Amino acid sequence: MQKEPMKVETLRWRDGRIEMIDQRILPAAFEYRTYDNAAGVAESIRSMVIRGAPAIGVAAAYGVALEALQQQSASRETFYAAMNTGFDALAASRPTAVNLFWALNRMRQVWQSCETQALPQIAQHLLAEAHEIYAEDIRINKAIGDHGAALLPDGARVLTHCNAGALATAGYGTALGVFRSAIAAGKKISVIADETRPFLQGARLTAWEMVQEKIPVTLITDNMAGHLMQRGEIDAIVVGTDRVAANGDVANKIGTYMVAVLAKRHNIPFYVACPLSTIDLNIATGADIPIEERHPDEVKGFRDCHWTPEGVQIRNPAFDVTPVELVTGLITENGVVGNATLVKVGLGEWMAS
Repeated sequence: MQKEPMKVETLRWRDGRIEMIDQRILPAAFEYRTYDNAAGVAESIRSMVIRGAPAIGVAAAYGVALEALQQQSASRETFYAAMNTGFDALAASRPTAVNLFWALNRMRQVWQSCETQALPQIAQHLLAEAHEIYAEDIRINKAIGDHGAALLPDGARVLTHCNAGALATAGYGTALGVFRSAIAAGKKISVIADETRPFLQGARLTAWEMVQEKIPVTLITDNMAGHLMQRGEIDAIVVGTDRVAANGDVANKIGTYMVAVLAKRHNIPFYVACPLSTIDLNIATGADIPIEERHPDEVKGFRDCHWTPEGVQIRNPAFDVTPVELVTGLITENGVVGNATLVKVGLGEWMAS
């Protein structure tokens, strides 16, 4: 019998705790890790057990709810102190993905709206909000998928960089959600995945997801993309994003900027799958987006295999910024925002309309 495609549950609520796929060990092993407080969830984000902007936001929401459940029998003073410590730990886990701060702000607003209630009631309100953020993320991803699928012609060969799939969200995915929706609409598309050095999210995670769902996928190293574009073997590019500035500049996994420059050179459309929660109107341009610098060990090698000599200096910025003029359009749950709108109108005015 043919094996059914695997449904990817990046996060799942089980017996009063949150379980997350450990994305550090895929595809060699498939394991869930379990967390029951905010500090544990913060560490899971920092260490990249879970990654991807929407998934980080959902995880943070559950981290807040778990801390409230842990402290619901404590004194109100102890509850408040533990909750504020939990919020701080989660906020400090990673700096670039704005969904993290969006989710924490939403959870804090719920807490403030019911802070005079009994502590068990507050905890239940926070858990209900976390569940809603989870369900909302999947609904948003599917809407993004539908809007994006319409942009891809039948037979398109689509490049993506990093992993913006089910593993980077509560489920379904943003960029990979576009591919899933295109396939569901009957289009015969194929995916080209950059390996995405140094953490190999494309090689390990995007390729794994596509194989699970039997969507045709070809893996390439990051420095092969220009060659394939030059040979006419890439028809479109769809990536995700961790934060979009008010002017339309896009922060995504390191290497995205190079892909966008190459796409412009070869007249290939460059789309960014972007939930509205990833747009940060408080950041004027991409120059103001904080860029996380991760540990040098991630560049030295992978797992137990090191190929770098001791003593060499290493840089490891996790993200780069693609200027708005290189972005063909943002694919959101409310539709596609084209480059002309991004440049002439701006995201603030578009979102208000």
